[in-house]
Amino acid sequence: MTSGERAPDPREARSTADFLARLQALKDWSGLTYRELSARADARGDVLPRSTVANMLARTTLPREELLSVFVLACGAPSGALEDWLAVRKELAVRGVYEPGPQEPSAGAGAPEVSEIPGASGAGEGTEPDEARPAGEAGEAGQAGEGPAPARARMARALVGAVALAGLLLAAVSVIAFVRDGGAAHPRSGPGPAPAAGDVTIRVVGPDFCLGERRGTRSGQIHQLPCAQAEVPRYSLKELDGGRWRIVSDHPDFGFGCSGIPSGGRIPDAAFEDSECGDPTRVESFTLEPYGSPVRGHRIVPAGSATPGSCVTVVGDRAAAGSRLAQAPCVADAAGQLFAFDRR
Repeated sequence: MTSGERAPDPREARSTADFLARLQALKDWSGLTYRELSARADARGDVLPRSTVANMLARTTLPREELLSVFVLACGAPSGALEDWLAVRKELAVRGVYEPGPQEPSAGAGAPEVSEIPGASGAGEGTEPDEARPAGEAGEAGQAGEGPAPARARMARALVGAVALAGLLLAAVSVIAFVRDGGAAHPRSGPGPAPAAGDVTIRVVGPDFCLGERRGTRSGQIHQLPCAQAEVPRYSLKELDGGRWRIVSDHPDFGFGCSGIPSGGRIPDAAFEDSECGDPTRVESFTLEPYGSPVRGHRIVPAGSATPGSCVTVVGDRAAAGSRLAQAPCVADAAGQLFAFDRR
């Protein structure tokens, strides 16, 4: 590391671009090569491939927290600096900007003006409550025997009763439907809606499995898991040009990433996994191709894979929870290759 020079302070960053520039500055400050950084991480029991560091510094999006931690420690940042790097990264991931120090809300911030609250204008501003009502309605409550108030009260009670009865009937219909579906938390097994940008649960068509990672693992490997347990990470679809899609992951431990196929898809059985976005060696865009007439589901086809004719596939025992997903040849019956994108 450069003698006498202060290490870059992440708290001076105000944007993702600033943050990434300071990551590059931290590497320069360390005076270490990619190979030396990888060796220092290995000595600590961590994994930091040289290509991963190069990709991280060349990209325009935030690195995962795990990768950031390993990199900062390998650079030899001063004691306590890691917490600052992680705190700034988290703030940028959530808000898009970093503003140091507590931000006190301005007086009345978030509270609407009285005039903005429906029904608030007029009442409480020098007028009596009855004066704020339309003519003919003032004093209806508490003035029994004057005008048509008793009839109106009977009509109101009848209307309330009708609404309550309708609610009970609707609830009964819902219970019957729930029982017919076996009471399952995820009773849907069909193709689901057409893919659309936004938050989704990716479901395997047929069995009650959804896509997710196993908690406590670091590989990013995607498995089929019982839908009630497939909560990590959260997925969303982002529409790209040319009919392609990106599958974005949001992991509680590692932050935002992208689902993809490593090594450009050159390996026929390459894993379908979540990792940092922007790695030029990965396939990170897909076409979501409808299958069947009527549509039975959608294939996830790696766009530009070095192994053409491939689909994301449940490999191994397709009836078992925990089976992994990988790139495999698309098959005529689409077995293990149909997915639904249920909106959340």
